[in-house]
Amino acid sequence: MPDHSGIRINALAVERLSKAAFAPFGDVVEIEGAEEWRINQGFGRRFADLGKIETGGVEGRPMLSIIRARQWPLPMRIGMLERHPLGSQCFYPLSKQDWLVVVAEGAKTPDLGTLRCFLATGTQGVNYRANVWHHPVLPLAMEQDFLVVDRAGPGKNLEESWFPKPAERIVQL
Repeated sequence: MPDHSGIRINALAVERLSKAAFAPFGDVVEIEGAEEWRINQGFGRRFADLGKIETGGVEGRPMLSIIRARQWPLPMRIGMLERHPLGSQCFYPLSKQDWLVVVAEGAKTPDLGTLRCFLATGTQGVNYRANVWHHPVLPLAMEQDFLVVDRAGPGKNLEESWFPKPAERIVQL
C-alpha cells in the first residue's frame, strides 16, 4: 500500500486518522481497540457499537447503502463541504485502499480556519455526527466501494456550502 503521508492541502498537512484527533467530528470506525464478542459457537467474532448512528427528525430510520466512488480529478480541489442536520453518516471502505477525509467545524457555514484533512487506511471508516461539515468521500484509488449507513426519512438532510474560488484548497498528491 503506498504511503500518502506527504500529501499537503495548501498549508494544511494531512494527518493520520485516529480516534482522538477525529473525536470533534464523530467516530473512527475500526476494529483495532474495539470490544470483541465471540459469536456463532466461537466461529465468529463481533466488533459491535463502533459508532453512534443518529436518525433524528420525524420518522427517521437507518439506511444501509454501498456507494462506488471515483477519484476526484487531480489535483483535487476542495471547494465545498456538506453536512446532514438530521442524522449521522458513516463510511467504511470495502477494500484496503487509503482514502481522504476532509472536515471542518462551523455553525451556519464551515469555518475554513478549522479545515482538517485525514488520511484513512482501508481498514478505517468514519461516522460523521449530525451537522458536521465534511467533503464527499475522496478515494485515492481510481474507484472504491464504501458501505454507508445514514438516515433515511422525510425532511431536508443535506446542506452544501461552496467556497469562493480564492478559498479553495488543493490536494497535492
